[in-house]
Amino acid sequence: MLMKTGEAMNPAAPEDDHGTPVSVRIRERLKAARHRFHSNDNIADFIEPGELEKLLDEVTVKMQGVLESMVIDTENDHNTGETARRVAKMYLKEVFNGRYVKGPSVTEFPNAEHLNELMIVGPITVRSACSHHFCPVIGRIWIGVMPNEHTNVIGLSKYARLAEWIMGRPQIQEEAVVQLADLIQEKTQPDGLAIVMEASHYCMAWRGVKDMDSKMINSVMRGVFLKDPNLRREFLSLIPR
Repeated sequence: MLMKTGEAMNPAAPEDDHGTPVSVRIRERLKAARHRFHSNDNIADFIEPGELEKLLDEVTVKMQGVLESMVIDTENDHNTGETARRVAKMYLKEVFNGRYVKGPSVTEFPNAEHLNELMIVGPITVRSACSHHFCPVIGRIWIGVMPNEHTNVIGLSKYARLAEWIMGRPQIQEEAVVQLADLIQEKTQPDGLAIVMEASHYCMAWRGVKDMDSKMINSVMRGVFLKDPNLRREFLSLIPR
């Protein structure tokens, strides 16, 4: 639903059959469960079937209000007539989809061959947006796993899917890497886990100082990667950068 220039300047959110906006109902469930809903938290368990489409309608109306407040004539400008809906769909179903859907299905297999050598996956291309300005964050991730005989083994593509799910939210890079490490550690239970992320932040390149060349690099080291400097050096030396 798109609001035209002549309609109310403060469009109301679509309401459900009970007269309550769907965002309010979701928020009430989260608060009742005392479940945090920061920008980089997943809230899929609190969204009922059909509510994501209603939330899309609600965000469309609110985004149309933003365009109205920016004095953009969406009624006569052929370029922006559908912008509110496009932006709402982009946020809820694409770039921030990791907030609103459950995590990808990951089949875990026992370590039948008792693998105990360093494994590295990467570079995995990741895309997100900073939670401060909603500007793009584009980068690469390398994941190092030191398995033991009790470690669960997952397919290589699953590392990319897990990274995509975590990064598909408004994020801060250092928090995103910790969230990804927690998730992979939970799934695989390795002796050691190492993650390095390198990314360009468009909140620094597109605005502010407008520095196009700067990147942020950070890492998380756990288990034997934290304790054994030789293993840590081996992992870092094998990353092609």
